[in-house]
Amino acid sequence: MIRLTYASSANEEWHPEDLLKLLKQCRTNNGAKNVTGILLYANGTFFQVLEGEEETVESIYKKIQKDPRNHDCTIIEKQPIVERAFPYWSMGFEKIDIKELNKMEGLHNFFENDFTPAGFASHKHIIGPLITHLRNKLIKHVTIGKHEELPMEHEDPFIRLLHGTIRIGVKFLAFLMVFVIILSIFDVLYTIWNKISEPPYLLLTTNDLLETFGSFLAVLIAIEIFINITLYIRSDVIPVKLVVATALMAISRKVIVFDYKHLDSDYISASSLVVIALGVTYMLIQKNE
Repeated sequence: MIRLTYASSANEEWHPEDLLKLLKQCRTNNGAKNVTGILLYANGTFFQVLEGEEETVESIYKKIQKDPRNHDCTIIEKQPIVERAFPYWSMGFEKIDIKELNKMEGLHNFFENDFTPAGFASHKHIIGPLITHLRNKLIKHVTIGKHEELPMEHEDPFIRLLHGTIRIGVKFLAFLMVFVIILSIFDVLYTIWNKISEPPYLLLTTNDLLETFGSFLAVLIAIEIFINITLYIRSDVIPVKLVVATALMAISRKVIVFDYKHLDSDYISASSLVVIALGVTYMLIQKNE
């Protein structure tokens, strides 16, 4: 298996719709041949990485050389590889401007004058950092479920300051919630001890069981609330499912400890509808995942 990196000059300026059409074509052709890689377009120059079996990659490159849409095809690197840098993309694609490229570590000032096939060929040392940057950028774009409520990466420094301040508050709330959870656990122990230490000893009536279950569920709800709080400083969870689950657990707890002899029928019916609605919502979210 090899990685072939080349650059070429476009015969004319490519518009977004033209690039999209080219990308679809590349993905169809390369995917059928188990060839992966990435295509970068900027400043009228194509930069492409092809990974796969040597014979297949070379065959694709020969076709690219003959493609009338580009000229001055120049091989920058061709080397054997053990694993692919872009294993999940039959053809990833990035269209980024020169200013963004110049900000990349190890690539300063290169793209101002040398973003051409000849420039790439004479500055091969930038290929490694460029491939690493493009790989990380693609991974960031396609990461499933990545979500951050209070991102610290923001173009406005004032917003970053506000997010940082709120994050400190969230951490403090999380600490307090842990303290509440510990107290709730002691409350469960105290409730159980009170019930079994009164006559008849070591026996629990139905009402005692319901009260004990309510104490247990209160601890579990507190834990779920703690998780909800920490969601705001995490980036691997989208909170909708967890919020619905917490609400469902809370209303279910109320249903379990209902005293049906003294509650109005309308109140019980309304609570039942809420449980059904939350249950269906949770089911649909789970199914969608």
